[in-house]
Amino acid sequence: MTRTRLVKAVATALALACLPAGGSVSAYAVTHADTDPPPPLHSRSELPFLENTPDQWMPPDLRVPGARPRAPLGEPFPQLAKYRDLRELEVSPPGEEGRNAPFCTGRTGPYQKELERFLKLTPVDGKQSGKDCAAIQRYQTARKIQPRTGYAGPVTWGAATLEWARTHPDTGGRCPPRRGRVACVDLTLQLMWVQQGRKVVFGPVAVRSGKPGYATRTGTFAIGRRNAAHTSTLYQAPMPYAQFFSGGQAFHGRYRTIYYEPGSHGCVNLSYRNAQRLWSTLRAGDTVVVFGRKPPARRW
Repeated sequence: MTRTRLVKAVATALALACLPAGGSVSAYAVTHADTDPPPPLHSRSELPFLENTPDQWMPPDLRVPGARPRAPLGEPFPQLAKYRDLRELEVSPPGEEGRNAPFCTGRTGPYQKELERFLKLTPVDGKQSGKDCAAIQRYQTARKIQPRTGYAGPVTWGAATLEWARTHPDTGGRCPPRRGRVACVDLTLQLMWVQQGRKVVFGPVAVRSGKPGYATRTGTFAIGRRNAAHTSTLYQAPMPYAQFFSGGQAFHGRYRTIYYEPGSHGCVNLSYRNAQRLWSTLRAGDTVVVFGRKPPARRW
């Protein structure tokens, strides 16, 4: 058998093995359309590799019982060390890119109304004012968000959401306590945390889930393969501290901001340092609960 035929045969066997009992190929294709390989990416980043590249076609977990997860000595991908400690930067107001900050913008941001409500500003009308800008700018200063322009952008709103979640974890009860460690992923709020019983032992932290067409699957899963130095087989892109929980979808670190839209190709992205801490928190076999729905992307 030629190499090409062998590869096709293996791919077909894996696809059929993943079909639910009594299911059809067409029904499976519709349900799992987000597992198709993504189209070629055209990254605008300065990184030396393509971004948002999950490993959607990895085979089932074939780990040898008792095998240790693959992890390098020291931190993975040492050649990318300068990208690890990311400083989150707010987007610049439209038309004011390059202007020296701090200054107070008159532009209404995509999260204007939400920040007005969070900061208890009145009126909550979703329109920028001098008072709104000054309050948002003070919040940015307190949270060390740069540039300090008073613009209600995704990074500022992400910080506010995270602040609220730390005192209101899982208010909807979508990730109920259970025995052992549970990684909870709230797609609606774009947050995740780990709880053990009723105690939160990690997070909450901000995450970046799948964009439209490549949604992060919801449901209850378990951590399977773990590889701190995993490289995507689709694009040869680094996925530091990868912990797979649903086929090719995994928790893993990202070398750029996690607040920018539209999202990943299905994986749950964390900042590099949060992914590193999560690696030390979870183990193979731990439960993962993914719920909610990612909000539509907003323009700014």
